[in-house]
Amino acid sequence: MTDMQTIRAFVDGRFLPASDTLPIYDPGTGEEIARLAECTADDVDLAIIGAQAAFDAGWRRTSAAQRADLLNAFADTIARHRDELAAIESRDTGKPLRQAYVDADFAARYFRYYANTVEALLGDVIPASTDRLTFTMREPFGVTGHIIPWNYPLGLGTRTIAPSLAAGNCCVLKPAEDASMSCVRLAELAIEAGFPAGVLNVVTGRGATVGAALSGHPGIRRVSFTGSVPVGIAVAQAAAQNLVPADLELGGKSANVVFADADLDVAAPAIAQSILQNAGQTCSAGSRLLVDERVHDELLARLVTIFEGTTVGVGLDDPGIGPLISARQRDRVLGYIETGRGEADLVIGGGVPEGVPAGGYFVAPTIFDGVADDATIAREEIFGPVLTVGSFRDEEGAIAAANSSQYGLVAGVWTADAGRALRMVRDLQVGQVLVNTFSNGVELPFSGRKRSGYGLEKGFEALRAFTQTKAAVVMMQGS
Repeated sequence: MTDMQTIRAFVDGRFLPASDTLPIYDPGTGEEIARLAECTADDVDLAIIGAQAAFDAGWRRTSAAQRADLLNAFADTIARHRDELAAIESRDTGKPLRQAYVDADFAARYFRYYANTVEALLGDVIPASTDRLTFTMREPFGVTGHIIPWNYPLGLGTRTIAPSLAAGNCCVLKPAEDASMSCVRLAELAIEAGFPAGVLNVVTGRGATVGAALSGHPGIRRVSFTGSVPVGIAVAQAAAQNLVPADLELGGKSANVVFADADLDVAAPAIAQSILQNAGQTCSAGSRLLVDERVHDELLARLVTIFEGTTVGVGLDDPGIGPLISARQRDRVLGYIETGRGEADLVIGGGVPEGVPAGGYFVAPTIFDGVADDATIAREEIFGPVLTVGSFRDEEGAIAAANSSQYGLVAGVWTADAGRALRMVRDLQVGQVLVNTFSNGVELPFSGRKRSGYGLEKGFEALRAFTQTKAAVVMMQGS
């Protein structure tokens, strides 16, 4: 993938001609580095036709063991191309190279995990009667559509296609127009790993045309979407016209809740990382800090020190944080910062850092303190390196503040009290509660509450989600 080449859609084992293209910009410099094929609805048709043909031609009949072998081969192929994929991801998204390596490793890990679990996807025998055998079996849907955002193309792409492929479906993946390069390369590598042509397809271009055509296509039997709430609603509505189920992983405003007995030596760096990772462009970012007023000042001081020591620069130079994905996103985040100046106390950051390329899309790591639960910067997803800080006096106040959000993806809880930790797990209205950590693995199911969406990703639950249950009754003749 050299500079200024055209990144084309990969459909049915080949690259499609590009009738029109969009510019691809380096977020660190603002320079155009390549062109991206802008697919049409006809291209989406070709992808779905190719996927259905591959499904009917034999993919649907592959055994779990055969698919496991291919998934492991894909993981091996990704691992062999780790350096290449990380470099593509870093330049395309602007994220630091070390984070891009983590994404490449997670991509391989997703395929490895589902290779190791797919043979445990079992039906049930139901003891309904002695003269008949009643049982269920799990079957693939057919062709599944996957629409992902620009913040983690490798990570989110593999997170959703790996369980679908493992379950026996064929996939059409639509990455965001701001970051598609690694997903196209991934589709190429699937062929290298031994997947039949048409099993994994990637269509590129604008969401308003390509994403809309994919989510509303009658040939798609299940849709997976990760992105904003308004687009998620539109995707669900389009899928519903065909009576197709949709999994929606949408916005987040995740809280880290820190009690006075927390180990701040452990909590402070993890909390900082939870908002600075990928320059805050993470749906589950720990963008809200709720801290017991007794340790508020100490924790805030520690965070300021960490933020002050965080370098900002071009992703391939491997700084602490890189740029945002686009000028549009940078301006959006800076707009929220201006709003925050009128709602709370700006502690650090608040603008464009010094010493970065003038054309890049950079925002300095930023902390606001004294943020009320109903403040705009506390309620709305900023999607940048901006941390809001509020305080509480007791456990009830902490729960009320954390649950005041319209979102419900993840919450972090920091305490040495096991009973309190379990009460927080019980009472927080989120899909994941992480106690004394803010990290998780591929094994832990990921789901939202409220405006964070519905459906399940990751873990064994995702494998089940990409199958349908068929029930059967067989009479025992002569019994």
